[in-house]
Amino acid sequence: MEAILAITFIFGGGTLFLLSISPVGRALADRLRGQVEPAHDPELLADVDALRQEVAELHERLDFAERILLKSQGRHEALGKGEGSA
Repeated sequence: MEAILAITFIFGGGTLFLLSISPVGRALADRLRGQVEPAHDPELLADVDALRQEVAELHERLDFAERILLKSQGRHEALGKGEGSA
């Protein structure tokens, strides 16, 4: 059991050391210290807003398609009573 722990500490410690001196480790440390402020890219924010609008439009289309499907099956009253839900 001690041998497994020793191997774990050796490899784990080595891995943590290498991570700490790597650019990724330094960036992570800066982020944890609060020295790096998140970037607010206007182009990225515009893309996110466009995607939100697209998702809203798709949601409206899905609602419409569900209503049409329920009407064609004649089950729109039954769904309101709690039947037909998964």
